[in-house]
Order: sequence, then C-alpha cells, then structure tokens
Amino acid sequence: MILSGAHVLVTRPEHQAQNLCRLIEQQGGIAVRFPTLEIVSPDDAEPIKTALENLDGFDWVIFISANAVNFALKANDGKITSMKSVRFAAVGQSTALAMKMVGLPVDLVPETGYNGEALLAMPPLQQAEGLDFLIVRGEGGREQLATTLRSRGAAVSYLEVYKRIIPRIDNSPVVELLAQHRLDVITVTSAEALQNLHLMLGGKNNNLLSLIPLVVVSDRIRRQAFDMGFNRIAVSDSPIDTAILETVITCVTGEQSGRIE
Repeated sequence: MILSGAHVLVTRPEHQAQNLCRLIEQQGGIAVRFPTLEIVSPDDAEPIKTALENLDGFDWVIFISANAVNFALKANDGKITSMKSVRFAAVGQSTALAMKMVGLPVDLVPETGYNGEALLAMPPLQQAEGLDFLIVRGEGGREQLATTLRSRGAAVSYLEVYKRIIPRIDNSPVVELLAQHRLDVITVTSAEALQNLHLMLGGKNNNLLSLIPLVVVSDRIRRQAFDMGFNRIAVSDSPIDTAILETVITCVTGEQSGRIE
C-alpha cells in the first residue's frame, strides 16, 4: 500500500472529512480525524428566509461554497426558489454540484480555479456596472470578491448563512502522536482551520507541529503557514480530495502515485 501506515492529520470539519479519510485509508494510510472547524447555523434564521424569498431584487446570486448552499437550504425549510430574472454563480465545481443537487441552476462557474479570483476573471462579471449582487457565504468571509465587483460599479450585499466555531474535542491523541514523532503529514484546507489547529494544540506542541510536512490548498494558506513557522509546505493542485491525497502521497513517498479514483 502506497502510504504504508503513515499517519495523516485531517482537519476538515467532521461532516466534510469522510471522503478524504476514506481515500487515505484506501492507500494504506491512517487518517487521524481532528476537525479544527465546526460549521453551524446562525442563531437567527429569519433574516436568511426573508432574503431568500426576495431574490428577484438581485441580478446575480453567488454561492461561495457548498456549505453556503446547504446552510441556506437548511435555514429556508429545505427550499430555494430560482427565478428567471436572477442568475446564479458558483465559485467552483464542488459548489456548483451542491447547487445542482438542490435544483438550482448554475449560470456561471469557473472551468478552472475554485475561488473568487477565478470567478471574477470570467467575461460575464467583467461588465458589472449597475448590477446587484448577493453573495451567500459564512460569517466573516473574504472581501476580495465584493471589493472587486464594487470597483466595477456593482452593488453588493451579503447573506451570511453559517458561522465557524472551534470544536470542543479531546486533543490528547494528536498530542501523543506529536510527542512520539508519529504524525507524518498534516492537511489543512482553510486559513482559519490552520489558525485553530495552533490554538487547539498550543505551546510546545506547535513547535513539533511546524516540523511536519503540511499540505494546503492555496498559495495564500501557504504564505500564512510559513509566517506561522511551518517550513515543509506543499500546495495541492486544487482543494478536491483526490488532489489533496496526491500531494500527501508525494510528501510521504516523494513519488506521484498516478491517477486516483
């Protein structure tokens, strides 16, 4: 087996970690589940319901993530009504798939790339003057998408349908692996997850943590990790689980494994 018992720390939220853990285990690795983010609904769903019932006031509705789709649906009694006057966009293919699964049209999604920058580069968003956009996201997301659209003359509103919190879980299994130098790779898929990892382990454990190969999904997270003291950082080609696994395998073996299904 390619990973030969390597311990791989998976920091995805619990409800999003299963597939990556399964892929790691299929390749002979040991997936160490340690979610450093928990995604939960806001305290008050009424503003979300009101906004989703009045989408015809917008030209574009942009979903930032699959979580944005699913938590919007959850807050609005399991339905989001599409309207002919509104166009719907996704920042990446995973978000687009989540939209299709709940019956929403996907009028715009980057063919390559998986972030706001890739969406902004697409021709339909180049001429945004006078258009109204609604960005559906979690609390406290990145501002670049809205800032750029506004600079192009658009009006932009946010609908925040979930929030991120630090999970209350026992860190002792990870601390023990660190102390025994038996943790081989760490995977992190967001900047906040990386910050929380440091908070959840703390102190001398973070010194040991920085010595372990770290797999991230963007250059922005790589720069943050470097500033936090990590010096063995690999960036996967995309945030999808198969790409993360390929990068994990490279860290462990130094070799590409070939196509992984």
